[in-house]
Amino acid sequence: MIWGIRPLLRGSTYMGVLFAWSGALASLPLLPFALLPTAAARSAPEGVQIALVLLVWAVLVGAVGLARTTRRVLIACARRALRVPLPPAAPSGARRWRTSLWLLLHVALGWTAALVIGLLLLAGLTLPVGRLDGEARVSLFGWSAQPTGGWAWVVGLGCLLLALAACVLVTSALRWSAPLLLGPSSAERLALAAERELQLAERNRLAHELHDSIGHTLTAATIQAAVAGEVLSADPAAARAALRSIEESTRAALEDLDYVLGVLREEEAATAPSRTLAELPELLARLRHAGAVVEPELSGDLAKVQGTLSRAAYRILQEGLTNALRHGAGGPIEVRVAAAPDVLELSVVNRTGAGTGAGAAGAFPTSGHGLPGLTERVRLLHGEIEAGPDGPQQWRLTVRLPVRLPA
Repeated sequence: MIWGIRPLLRGSTYMGVLFAWSGALASLPLLPFALLPTAAARSAPEGVQIALVLLVWAVLVGAVGLARTTRRVLIACARRALRVPLPPAAPSGARRWRTSLWLLLHVALGWTAALVIGLLLLAGLTLPVGRLDGEARVSLFGWSAQPTGGWAWVVGLGCLLLALAACVLVTSALRWSAPLLLGPSSAERLALAAERELQLAERNRLAHELHDSIGHTLTAATIQAAVAGEVLSADPAAARAALRSIEESTRAALEDLDYVLGVLREEEAATAPSRTLAELPELLARLRHAGAVVEPELSGDLAKVQGTLSRAAYRILQEGLTNALRHGAGGPIEVRVAAAPDVLELSVVNRTGAGTGAGAAGAFPTSGHGLPGLTERVRLLHGEIEAGPDGPQQWRLTVRLPVRLPA
């Protein structure tokens, strides 16, 4: 019982009725244009003339619904008056006929609500007054009834309750139809979901790029700054070399950061910085400036590794070397890159254990996103990854990437 009464107590129910009436009022300026065709059909029966006016009126209302501005206005008004979840703007490629259909329904419900609710309210208020005067009577379309005794009060109360029920029905019909006709269709929802998925994929890719680039740069710069501080008095030349390396690596990181921020702000960003295997010697040189001992083993023609594969391989090696600097225990870092016709193999091996200095385990905070990010990157390239202890005092990261993706 309470559930049935609850809609009658909500202000939003009557706001919906006012919204329906607004549609009826908004259609009035089109009525004079709908009356014009009747001038050429004066000899037609009255019923035919009324049908012709209603038909032309409906066509004019539907034509107004085809305008893009109309859809935007209706969506904004429906969201506020009906409290329905609608997108703030029409999706691209939206079918305009759906807006016209909803506008016709809106106008029809508005006129129906105005007539039905108005008559019921009039009857509910006048019957008790007429009963006091002894002339309580209900007349409608040639039919009339005269309640006697206390029935006038009963019928009047019934009319008022029916008017309230009509308000609930009109508002419910508008709330039900608005998402179907003003909201995105199934095809539009799929298009919006696909567009959102592409945006999320691009942001995820940028997050990986930012994590790999900035994380590596900050790690290397921290170690280089520590080295420069230790040798500043004893070996000024080595300190200056470390500072130059910090400057070069941070400048490259700033380029990456500027590009990523430009994309996130949806600005016209410059060309995306592309780090490929061709920049691997420069990466290893920065590590040596940081004081790390790097032992590279390169085989195969790395110049033939192009495009996405080359960029991904660079980022994988960069992340592996960053982890070796952060969590390794000093000693040489073995880097192996083997390019074969069908597979590209990458490997980074470093010592583990109780290290000392800036590169010791625990000297850097960890986000926990490095290895999962590498795993996701390798998975998207249909590759294989292994990461874990290799003996009692070594950690090995091994990645195998297919040169030709499977069909």
